[in-house]
Amino acid sequence: MGNFRKVSLITAGLVAAIAGLGALPAYSADAIRIVSPYQTTTLDPMRSAAAGNIETYGQLYSRLLLRNPSTGALEPGLAQSWDISADGLTYTFHLRDALFSDGSPITASDVVFSLERIRGDKQSAYPAPLGAVESMSAADPKTVVVKLKSPFAPFLGNLEIWNMGIVSKADVEKRGPEKAFSTEPVTSGPYAVKEWKPNEMLVLQPNAHYWRQGYPKSDATVELREVASPETRIAMLKAGEADVMRAVQWAQIDDLKTAEKIDMRLEPSTTIYITLLNSKRDPFSNMMARQAAAYAIDNKAMAAAITRGYAQPANTTLPGSIDFHDKDYPGIPYDVAKAKQLLAESGMVGREVKILATSGATEQQMALLLQAQWQAIGLKPVIVNVDSGAWWDATGKGDYDAAANWWYNETPDPDLAVRWAVCGSCGSNSYNTFYSNPKVDELVEQGTKEGDRAKRAEIYKEIQRITTEEVAQIPLYYAPNAVAYSKRLEGIKLTPSLQWTLEETTIAK
Repeated sequence: MGNFRKVSLITAGLVAAIAGLGALPAYSADAIRIVSPYQTTTLDPMRSAAAGNIETYGQLYSRLLLRNPSTGALEPGLAQSWDISADGLTYTFHLRDALFSDGSPITASDVVFSLERIRGDKQSAYPAPLGAVESMSAADPKTVVVKLKSPFAPFLGNLEIWNMGIVSKADVEKRGPEKAFSTEPVTSGPYAVKEWKPNEMLVLQPNAHYWRQGYPKSDATVELREVASPETRIAMLKAGEADVMRAVQWAQIDDLKTAEKIDMRLEPSTTIYITLLNSKRDPFSNMMARQAAAYAIDNKAMAAAITRGYAQPANTTLPGSIDFHDKDYPGIPYDVAKAKQLLAESGMVGREVKILATSGATEQQMALLLQAQWQAIGLKPVIVNVDSGAWWDATGKGDYDAAANWWYNETPDPDLAVRWAVCGSCGSNSYNTFYSNPKVDELVEQGTKEGDRAKRAEIYKEIQRITTEEVAQIPLYYAPNAVAYSKRLEGIKLTPSLQWTLEETTIAK
């Protein structure tokens, strides 16, 4: 389990396509236009974990469950109800009457086919959420039975994440997976594809067969436009050529807050910015050296400098907004004297530290701040600039010493977060840090099997305490999603799980 699902999230932000604005068609008043640096690179919900694709999948494919955008509660989706056996091992889902965009019925066979692709296909970008599944079957056209290897508390929540969308088995088998998702996929969600110009834009239209009666609330088309330059995005928003600007830069927020027709929002997210330390080689295979590096970082000043004070300093290795985050844990304080003492005891004074950095403004800023603070305690940090492909290659192999980056969690439940970031045996190498503690791995497994919320809370608090003290990663800050909206839209937001609420959106006349 684990997988590189966060991988291309960051990659997508760094290697964004530059949309040639002159080539784009005229703007339409009955379209909702989103400008973003994040690309749509595939319409197959199984194939990619990139931010732009995650945001697109939610519009095209319905899942068994739906997360209420207002309350965050799990609600019936394509499954109108479900039963869980007394031993917690068998889940039976009862499907509602629903149709694909081509008018064909959505059946239990489609559900099993879709989930088996995620679980077993070699091209699946992220099988981890279904890791506890023993078997899946269609008991009849409206009933799906899933058997688990052991009780797994986060299971229902995992069925709602971005890659769990239901696709048409008949269509994929008829056209083959490449053609079925190349231009006009058969969809089960609120929208269907009207036109796709890779590296430019994706145009969606309401799915006339969508199972939620009365949705989407607007009959407007949706244009997802790829615009790499933040300056261009902001100009388009101000000129009324765009309705939503994704990935507003920290330095742009104050300006947009004063714009009369723009609603500048800092929306809740599960994003955490961290510093990865390579536990596989010196100096950071030595725990005291890792602790010295952590005590040397003033993450309050860092958050203030980089995000203009819009992000919260982080206190544990897990995102601040997920379930069971220990907000009362003090974290590792900024203490230069303590850092120098620990570094001396570790025997790593004067060691070179290669800090990998990509070209993004935030990544460069973080690298420079790390370099200055580590230099001050007696390390010799050097910044090594690389492109995102080389960054992932080097961190994946453990060919680096340190790197500042970010990741987010798909659900409010911490299970996927701990498997990604701090579990040595879950397939992600503790997000390429190679940190490994058998006690933590044991707690990760306990956390999924424990049904009592109070007991689960204690397990995840213990994981946070151990991994923060042992510096599995250095937590820097918790960042909101900075998104600017035209005030002509109502009901739209980006949820913490990176889903647009477009089906809830209306355009003010």
